[in-house]
Amino acid sequence: MRHPIITAAIAAALLAAGIAQAQPAASYTGPSVGTQPAQAGKHGSYDGPSSVPLLTVKQLLETGKDEQHARLQGRIVSHDGGDKYTFADDSGRITVEIDDDRFPPGQAIGAAQRVELVGEFDKGLRKREFEVDRITLIH
Repeated sequence: MRHPIITAAIAAALLAAGIAQAQPAASYTGPSVGTQPAQAGKHGSYDGPSSVPLLTVKQLLETGKDEQHARLQGRIVSHDGGDKYTFADDSGRITVEIDDDRFPPGQAIGAAQRVELVGEFDKGLRKREFEVDRITLIH
């Protein structure tokens, strides 16, 4: 039978070791609606040509089909809570869903940084948003 104090001490030591090994991650550093910015994962991404069409927000909202893959270029202008952000280009704005591991590792993204988002349009009766698979910084 294990002693509860020893078990708790071992668990605390393991947790502390995991925290000590954590490395800094990239995040969104622009405006936020009362929540902490997302933390990036440690995943790489493809950086070559793409056959996924480059669209404007207006084109996507007006002609996009549910589950259509697309690329958008513009800025992430606010963090709206959880994994929801507002993305804008010269033609309009759209809610985008970005999981933490989609942010480029080791790079902060602010509201002034131009980015390219690759993902899938989610078009329902009441919701229209873009689910991001990849973020690339545009220099």
